[in-house]
This record gives sequence, structure tokens and C-alpha cells, in this order.
Amino acid sequence: MTYATLKLEREGAVEILSLNRPEALNALSPEMAREIAAYFEALRTRLDVRVVILRAEGRHFCAGADLGTNAFVEPGPGRAQSQMAMQKVYSGVVRAMRSCPQPIIALVHGAACGGGFSLALACDVRYASPDARMNAAYIRVGLGGCDMGAGYLLPRLVGLSSASEFLLSGRFVEAERALRMGLVSEIVPADQLLEAGLALAADMLKAAPMGLRMTKESISTEIDAPSLEAALAFEDRQQVILIDTEDHREAVSAFREKRSPVYRDA
Repeated sequence: MTYATLKLEREGAVEILSLNRPEALNALSPEMAREIAAYFEALRTRLDVRVVILRAEGRHFCAGADLGTNAFVEPGPGRAQSQMAMQKVYSGVVRAMRSCPQPIIALVHGAACGGGFSLALACDVRYASPDARMNAAYIRVGLGGCDMGAGYLLPRLVGLSSASEFLLSGRFVEAERALRMGLVSEIVPADQLLEAGLALAADMLKAAPMGLRMTKESISTEIDAPSLEAALAFEDRQQVILIDTEDHREAVSAFREKRSPVYRDA
């Protein structure tokens, strides 16, 4: 596919998706939101892509919603209905990212504000450059601080107190504090971010394809599990399914023979 606001590159089973509106600081226009959602929705049936890296061109990751577009519907009759439809365009991005089976690695540099912050939160792993700074900018423009999944995802990543601090104030969290809170996994020099992301992706690719997909599904499901028993039941189901795959048998044989497994997603 070709995109007007995104750039797509391929490294084997890894796809690198770059926000590509550097002249607008990668501000999240409705067009970009639709393209991102369409990309991740299509991944549900694309078994050839096993890991996705999300990054950005230019000086900043994403400056948030593009205020110069029709992201905010003009006042008039039917505005509430039209704005709700537009809101679902933006929230649909996070829904598509969290439901796609491939792990997503975010490489955040510069500012990740508002919608850009939510894009990073919706990824499975976040690496940041030393100059990275993120905030839930929504509350700074007269809106609620919880938007595009921020009110759900951030407390689960950093705890309620820290999440409330940033969602209620719109304060920026700098890279060092983000690392201390567990919001990002590692701080990497900006010119080495892609290399670090590809290295993590390479480790993920050592897993059997179906095992990798089901592990993401398990993590996403178990974080809301009502009990340990429910989580264990879900894991039991996953392991029984995977133990009957050819890739499991190949992995065991490769381990015994001290060689790298050759997976066929079968």
C-alpha cells in the first residue's frame, strides 16, 4: 500500500512504519489517523509481518492532533454527531493497534504530545531518545486529559498516582523520569534508536510465529483478568494450542540439536 502521511519500509519479517509529516511535526491529522488505523487493521490477516516498529521522520515524534484540520468540527447544527464520528476516527487508531496480533515497538524522539503520546502508549514496548518528552496535551486545550486510550493505558503502565499527575496537569514527562517509571524500557541515542528497535525485533523473531502472536494476546487479556484463576485458565488454553503445532516440535528438536529453529508457522 501507499500512504500520503506514512512511510513504510521492510526488514525481513519486520515492518517499519514512520509518521511522515515532518513539516507539520507529524501532527495527527484525520487523514493520518485513518491511514494508521487502516494499516494496523490490515495486519490482522498478514502473517508475513511478525513485528512492527513505529517511528517518525523529522525533529519530533508527533505534536498531537493537527489543529489546522477538520479534527475539530466547526460549530453548527449536528456538530455533536459529526464530532463523535471524528472522535471515533482517532480512538479507532488505538483500538486497531491494541488488537493487531503483531508486537509494536515505539521509537520516540523529541516531543510526543496528545495523540502522539497515545500512539506511544498503544505500543507494546517503548524506547526513547534522551530528548524525548511526552505529555497528555488534551487537557491543555480545554479538553479532558483522558483521550485516545490514555486514561486506560497510562495507569496500567505507571500506576494511578503518576498517571493522575500527568493526565490532570498536562505536564511533560522527560525521558529519564519515563525510564524510572517504567513508561519506556530504555533510553537510546537518537541515531541508534532504529538499531535498538531492530535488535529487539530480532529477539522477538526467535519465537515461533504463533507463539509470539498469542503472547501479545495473553498480555493484553491478562492485564484485565478478574483473578489469577482466570489468567491461568487463559494461559493453559494457549499452551495446549501451541504444544500441538509443528513449530513447537521444531523448537524442541532445534534445542536438542543445538541449532536455530526453522519456523513455518504451522
